[in-house]
Amino acid sequence: MNRSVLPQLMKTIDGYAKEVVRLQTELCKLPALGPESEGEGEEKKADYLKSCLETIGFEDISRCDAPDTRVPCGYRPNLIALLPGKSATSRLWVMTHMDVVPPGDLKMWSGDPWTARVQGDKIIGRGCEDNQQGMISSILTAKAFNKTGIEPNLSYGLILCSDEETGSEYGVGHLVKNRKDLFRKSDLIIIPDAGNSKGTMIEVAEKSIVWIKFHTKGKQTHGSTPHKGANAHKASCYMVSRLETLYKKFGKKNPIFDPPMSTFEPTKKEANVPNVNTIPGEDVVYFDCRILPHYKLADVVSVVTQIARETEKRYKVKISISYPQKQAAAPPTPVDAPVVKAITAAMKDLRKRTPKPMGIGGGTVAKFFRDRGFACAVWGTQDEVAHSPDEYSKLSATLADAKVFAHIAMQEW
Repeated sequence: MNRSVLPQLMKTIDGYAKEVVRLQTELCKLPALGPESEGEGEEKKADYLKSCLETIGFEDISRCDAPDTRVPCGYRPNLIALLPGKSATSRLWVMTHMDVVPPGDLKMWSGDPWTARVQGDKIIGRGCEDNQQGMISSILTAKAFNKTGIEPNLSYGLILCSDEETGSEYGVGHLVKNRKDLFRKSDLIIIPDAGNSKGTMIEVAEKSIVWIKFHTKGKQTHGSTPHKGANAHKASCYMVSRLETLYKKFGKKNPIFDPPMSTFEPTKKEANVPNVNTIPGEDVVYFDCRILPHYKLADVVSVVTQIARETEKRYKVKISISYPQKQAAAPPTPVDAPVVKAITAAMKDLRKRTPKPMGIGGGTVAKFFRDRGFACAVWGTQDEVAHSPDEYSKLSATLADAKVFAHIAMQEW
């Protein structure tokens, strides 16, 4: 590494504080919600980001859009930009996603979720952490290289994808299938979509993800004559209680993960009857399950099905089970992979901290790379407030992570 140019790169990045606020402000104005969340997709946000990349000086910008008739433009955009470096063998890719989740209960927010506002070091708004912080860090790294005229040792690539929040079929899933030419086994791939407040966690493993929809059908009747009906809501409540036994049935622990065990939690509940004095004839509930790689998903599904069948007999209802998302865990990234070593070297040099390889329960697009044999790492400096009311990112962390990306791009691999 040519260490003599690092101070110039770091100083340049430090000067981008106002740029961080400006970019967060503009990106928050462009709600990139998928059709599953009654949104129009990521087109407007992608167009804005493409113009940003062109302004910075990227000459190699391409797209790999995924057809999707559910959104007005008919496609889900995926952007790829590459800044050439000295190395002919390895490249550094930083991959972020453009889509966000809905704000949820607006009463829980202190202001408009789509209007970024600054409070000290925090920038508050939907998407500010997930995933605009990492996206802005990656963009500002490229801007610093272009402004200083310093050539990175590794070619520096940005990937801005759609559809991460609802499965990535139209995002990185589409990209890895249709642009196999992009990635080499010698490349370093970083996904800044999880982390901790000090940047000391390098995510190298993930749990399997299963989302379950239970649709219970009984017989609606008056609240005063429950014996004439079959209470679908009561059956659902019983089933939810019985599903708590999954924690014991699949109770192994692995300390590399936080939390160290599999989790099985009821989440979304659809409305049934609008009035108090009616026994519901239908009820719909959802579960979010994060399962350690030790277990086969088929074994979990078998137990879930058994509990549903038991509930049917007990309450004389019918329960249909579907899986909005079901993904088995990918092979973990080795803890001694070059990308892990590169992040560790940058953290030791810039922050005097030694990060630790860990596993998480949240799913990221790292799975798509790991399933194909690419060692990648999920890393960032975040307070982990994604999907929360008053979601925020820290301006200081955004700049600090850009420095780490710049440091890694200057390393020799």
